[in-house]
Amino acid sequence: MTSIKTVPVDNDITISQLTTDPYAIYKKLRAQSPVLKVAAVQRTFLTKAADTRYVKMHPEIFSSDDPNTPMERAFEAKTLMRRDGDDHSRLRTAMMPAMSPNTVKQSWSDRINQIADEYIDRLPAGEVVEFFEAFAGPFAARCVAEVLGIPKSSDDDIQRWSQALIDGAGNFGGFKEPFEKAARANREINACIKDAVEDCKDTDLKNALAVQLHAEQPIEMEHIVSNIKIAIGGGINEPRDALMTVLFGLLTNPDQKKAVLDKGDLWAAALEEAVRWVAPIQVSSRLVKEDTSIRNFHIPAGDVVMTIQASANHDEELYEHSHLFDVFRKTNRHQAFGSGPHFCMGTHLSRRMLADVALPKLFDRFPNMRLTDPSSVVWSGFGFRGPLNLPIHLS
Repeated sequence: MTSIKTVPVDNDITISQLTTDPYAIYKKLRAQSPVLKVAAVQRTFLTKAADTRYVKMHPEIFSSDDPNTPMERAFEAKTLMRRDGDDHSRLRTAMMPAMSPNTVKQSWSDRINQIADEYIDRLPAGEVVEFFEAFAGPFAARCVAEVLGIPKSSDDDIQRWSQALIDGAGNFGGFKEPFEKAARANREINACIKDAVEDCKDTDLKNALAVQLHAEQPIEMEHIVSNIKIAIGGGINEPRDALMTVLFGLLTNPDQKKAVLDKGDLWAAALEEAVRWVAPIQVSSRLVKEDTSIRNFHIPAGDVVMTIQASANHDEELYEHSHLFDVFRKTNRHQAFGSGPHFCMGTHLSRRMLADVALPKLFDRFPNMRLTDPSSVVWSGFGFRGPLNLPIHLS
């Protein structure tokens, strides 16, 4: 009979290291300590794919209601991300019609195409641009603003709000400045939503604000607001960072770029590989509701485990040469969009925005675009991760 062991504790790993270069750490943990309490984060890390999926698929044992998450303070609300069961389903169901596959196809596809064309037209052919600022951020912001029902908000405001909220939600060190920026963002978002409500009361558009106001089973205004904030927080960085990751992957692998452009039907594969390779949302927390065990390690009730989907997506048991970007992978059951009841609501929207629209349009306009200096690209983030810059020569 295998004895149950106590989870080891690591006092050396820092949040700074996890922000700068987490993948080297996760590779070591998968091999040596797949269940490990990291003192700096005050959570038990789970770095193997089977374990992260198991936790996500068993909410009866692992609750989303992490009592010490910085998310609640950052969003000034207990959002649907920290709710379980019927409580979670009620809030999610109210907003989901705005982002269902049919709605994305029928209501948003044309508008996404228009936004992409407009923003690509602004790009200066033959010049070097900082792609983060020139396209990826503004394009994601405008699409999300329209789908959420707050189109009067500027691209700059949407991006600033999003960054402030996710920086606050990922502020596991409890630093003062991220929470101050999040508080300012909350005040501005609250005012924006209050103004937008009047426009959405009589609209036929299936934006997120309107569908919640008109839901057959209405939810309280405070929850409508927190739902919009969650979509602002996650809805910008995910497609923005995924788009830049796809571009980095293709532009640093010319053979793969050529195959994608020649075949024309590999855009979806390129996107899925990009979010596997560098997951925009890297980690998630779950509160343990009852004594349990993982890999023969005792996980007591009241502990908080952290599923590291960034590590799960590199698990050697599932992926050969997992550290490499490879659009030709035969299997790619990644966890970048989550698993279980909290599977990312914006998945279908992101796939439409990027694989169906932005990527083919960008390469159609600039088939010979290139990175001016791949080594200058800075990747950053522990909770949320992506490139902070992407200098591209548009040709």
